[in-house]
Amino acid sequence: MNVVIATPRISLRLLTPDDAAFLLELLNSPGWLQNIGDRGVKTIAAAQAYASERIIKGYTENGFGLYVMALKGQDDIPIGLCGLIRRPGLEDVDIGFALLPQYMGQGYAFEAASAVMDHARNSLKIPRIVAITLPTNSASIKLLEKIGLRFERMANLPNDPEELMLYGSNL
Repeated sequence: MNVVIATPRISLRLLTPDDAAFLLELLNSPGWLQNIGDRGVKTIAAAQAYASERIIKGYTENGFGLYVMALKGQDDIPIGLCGLIRRPGLEDVDIGFALLPQYMGQGYAFEAASAVMDHARNSLKIPRIVAITLPTNSASIKLLEKIGLRFERMANLPNDPEELMLYGSNL
């Protein structure tokens, strides 16, 4: 199953092309569309391509990436993504997370993000983590602060006019 991190309630595992149906659902969920943006992924084939080109590629290029959050002991049901990203326009490694709507508000994102921060610090020896979010995404802001990141400045990513809040923390 390629588990990278385990917590009491979830496993964080490598994404595979077999996760395309889950990824298609997540990428088109209201929270993703509103807070992250439409990636134009509308078919299983497009989700498989997105998985390969945008997520799986990061595992080999960086030694980390976004991991599937799966419920333990429940047939490995995927509920979201959480992990680390090397994002163009950011000097430091970025933590990101997203959940399917039916799993929000149950502490899974905090559990996963806390475990990813520990993994970054202790296993990967990453000295600093950042995160970006829309100023209107109060749930993400709250979670970033809860895992120890602090607002540093407003920032823009390349080819994206939208101003984002940049949070960061030295590990």
